[in-house]
Amino acid sequence: MGDVLVYMDPTINSRLLAFARPLADALGDSLVAVVASAEPVPADALSAADVVVEVSHPALSPYLPEAQQAVLSAVIAERSPDMVLVENTTAGYDVAASAAAAADLPFVGYCLGLSLTGHDVESSSGIYGGQLLATARTALPAVFAVNSIALHEEPSSGGRGERVTFPPPPALDSLRTAFLEEVADEDGDVDLTTADLIVCVGRGIGGADNVEIAEDLAGALGAELAASRPVIDSGWVPKARQIGKSGAHVTPKLYLGLGVSGAPEHVEGMQGAELIIAVNSDPGAAIFNVAHYGAVADLFDVAEELTQILG
Repeated sequence: MGDVLVYMDPTINSRLLAFARPLADALGDSLVAVVASAEPVPADALSAADVVVEVSHPALSPYLPEAQQAVLSAVIAERSPDMVLVENTTAGYDVAASAAAAADLPFVGYCLGLSLTGHDVESSSGIYGGQLLATARTALPAVFAVNSIALHEEPSSGGRGERVTFPPPPALDSLRTAFLEEVADEDGDVDLTTADLIVCVGRGIGGADNVEIAEDLAGALGAELAASRPVIDSGWVPKARQIGKSGAHVTPKLYLGLGVSGAPEHVEGMQGAELIIAVNSDPGAAIFNVAHYGAVADLFDVAEELTQILG
């Protein structure tokens, strides 16, 4: 038997280890966390793993996909894991797909659930922006990218805590790509993934001048303002506040959508919210298919009245 190997992308998410633990136990494997960074990672951040494989090298910071892929490929070649799990983030998907190709392993993305059937894995993946659920059976070994909305639990117990220093692969000394500069995004300190309350505006907001109405409501609620891609592409709201396939995947306690149509790409990023309330003047808007509560109404009337009540 091999390992269940979990690649921790630059943002370490211990919930991915919690997701992987039942799979490792069922296979009788060790749960192995792989961390590639320029500096050592504190032990408590990865205490749920049985083994922490650490690779340190100056080329691993700032983040470069080529460098991370070289590390993951080297660890896969050395340890021959049964399963490789990554979080389905931009970084995770980028690195996992290339590492799977390099190792000639099957790759399954957008996973919402994984279960073992013998030595195969049955996966369910959200496709077409989460509108359909695809089930596949994949022979091990294989690589899987797990959707962030499937990572609900923190680790309930610690692992063995073994730490292993892995030698940096030679490829890190001859990379073909280089980090040039970081372009700071306006509102770059916003992290929608940690927000409990979100007010999201869609194309129905009509223009940049009207965004203030939603901002006032968000302020009254103590919520973060977010937007769908058409609003971002129009320049009405900064990119850091985008929700959807090419933006943040969020799981707030409340998502309030104002003038959001509900395109599949947007729904993929917010369907994990505990409570979804949608306001749209179009009764046929797709957002109502995923909303727990909906109002066919003028979003400006609703937003202004809610703001007054909350104020």
